[in-house]
Amino acid sequence: MWKMMLNIDVSATAFYKAQPVIDFLCEVLEIQNINEQRRPLTDSQRVKFTKEIKGLKIEITHCGNMRRKYRVCNVTRRPAQTQTFPLQLENGQTVECTVAKYFKDKHRRILQYPHLPCLQVGQEQRHTYLPLEVCNIVAGQRCIKKLTDTQTSTMIKATARSAPDREKEINNLVHKAGFNKDPYVREFGLSISTKMVEIHGRIIQAPKIQYGGKQLQQNRTQAIPNQGVWDMRGKQFHTGVEIRVWAIACFAPQHQCREESLRNFTAQLQKISNDAGMPIIGQPCFCKYAVGADQVEPMFKHLKKTFNGLQLIVVVLPGKTPVYAEVKRVGDTLLGIATQCVQVKNVNRTTAQTLSNLCLKINVKLGGVNNILVPSFRPAVFLKPVIFLGADVTHPPAGDDKKPSIAALVGSMDAHPSRYCASVRVQTHRQEIIADLAGMCRELLMQFYRSTRFKPTRIVMYRDGVSEGQFPQVLAHELRAIREACCSLEQGYQPGITFIVVQKRHHTRLFCADKMEQIGKSGNIPAGTTVDTGITHPTEFDFYLCSHAGIQGTSRPSHYHVLWDDNDFSADELQSTTYQLCHTYVRCTRSVSIPAPAYYAHLVAFRARYHLVEKDHDSGEGSHHSGSSGGRSFEDMMRAVKVHADTLRVMYFA
Repeated sequence: MWKMMLNIDVSATAFYKAQPVIDFLCEVLEIQNINEQRRPLTDSQRVKFTKEIKGLKIEITHCGNMRRKYRVCNVTRRPAQTQTFPLQLENGQTVECTVAKYFKDKHRRILQYPHLPCLQVGQEQRHTYLPLEVCNIVAGQRCIKKLTDTQTSTMIKATARSAPDREKEINNLVHKAGFNKDPYVREFGLSISTKMVEIHGRIIQAPKIQYGGKQLQQNRTQAIPNQGVWDMRGKQFHTGVEIRVWAIACFAPQHQCREESLRNFTAQLQKISNDAGMPIIGQPCFCKYAVGADQVEPMFKHLKKTFNGLQLIVVVLPGKTPVYAEVKRVGDTLLGIATQCVQVKNVNRTTAQTLSNLCLKINVKLGGVNNILVPSFRPAVFLKPVIFLGADVTHPPAGDDKKPSIAALVGSMDAHPSRYCASVRVQTHRQEIIADLAGMCRELLMQFYRSTRFKPTRIVMYRDGVSEGQFPQVLAHELRAIREACCSLEQGYQPGITFIVVQKRHHTRLFCADKMEQIGKSGNIPAGTTVDTGITHPTEFDFYLCSHAGIQGTSRPSHYHVLWDDNDFSADELQSTTYQLCHTYVRCTRSVSIPAPAYYAHLVAFRARYHLVEKDHDSGEGSHHSGSSGGRSFEDMMRAVKVHADTLRVMYFA
């Protein structure tokens, strides 16, 4: 019997503080004391301030109780003392008058900060200018812009609630809402239960993880995940790469990162990498200091030319810097060299954990295989050649109306599946459907055949980031595109396609009915919990799977919606396959919240944002400053995201 459900959850978002615009300016530009800012803003200061205040509502303070509200449309280039506007005199004549003079004559107010710009408010063509000092930010405005790293972490700290606390909070909200007393609810003869619905979940068995080394001692070569986590200590990579020629480029200044630290870091990294079966042999062939993004290209070109068979450049970075985007542009797209960036703080203070995580990334960037799923535990779908695809489209941040969206597709390249190959395109701003999916899919199918000498008999596609309203359009276009790709390779080639949408942005939360089953400090449901009855669609094929161990806050189970299935998967088999794929993500030894291919597609698209950064005028915070890509041609952007052939052979995005 299918019932109607009411979904209630707690959600948090950031708001702008109600404060004088002058104070807001100081926060944005990190000015300690406004009285020390005695000169007009520089161009870059003005651009930064404009980005933050454009679109916000302000209210005026210079007209007594009449606090008119306006929306900011721009910030003037000129300060209030020279910014003019057409003023109509009483005799009908129009003269140019400065904002400062107008305030002195009309409001008897001498501006305190005549050297600061004005806000242009209302409609652009109306030339309404207000000095910053007579404006306040209106309370209660939601911030939709991307938060900085610090803001994000503050936000999480302030709002993360353990699962039991969140459950209480939701129950209190329902209690306070008193739906059953509502006259309209009563009029319709509805009643709403005040208790959460109880449903039965199952915990899927985790796969075993196979490492390298002699197969005789299983306990030495196999890891068994416990609560979504396992340990690599005492184990070696399934296929470790031997690193003979490698270089270090340190972009942190010498006083921040001494040679002694670099030597110690190298020694510690070698120790851990040897233990992991990825021997780094001998000292780096090159170790030099450098400054700024401009030195990246000449230095890397010199390294490639001078050192034959150079495998890796380790790059030490001083915090957030435009150097990162440039390292990835030069390494991934221009020269085809593997690069591994490390924060200077992790060089000065090495921990086994950080170094071990670095090795996980380095090994796959050089074509190694960290681990595989133990073959005998895998579901039946693995018996015949199958390719797993992951697809994602990332859009520019809110408030941007020019930058392109980036579509990424990755495909598995072996039977484990552990190695993946990527294909990436830029496309129309904010378009969710992947425009050139046929071309991208064709590339990966050809690459699969080159790698394995098999043609996949099945294609399993995990598609991230599609909302329910777009299911029909996405399915219609993208399923056809995959079929086209197959037909274009060989007439009559029709592998079975399974098309699954993965959603993380929803408000379904699952709580343990039995306290004894809660896991860890955060009291979440165990990794591997799956639910496919009660709260799922009455007729369609969908399920919830929480594949990760919740560390902080309340776990968000991923929602899988099977939009198409030629392969007649049973629910059990598809859930088990999906859960096993969550264990194949190379960057950590834990099960992650979505299948590895979907996660990789996200990483590929995110990396392409960095490839789009133009190095002349940029701040290296990849995702929300991709240069002025508004003015670039589509062909130019397409070229910018095209990855070097040598890089495409490995998992450069790890």
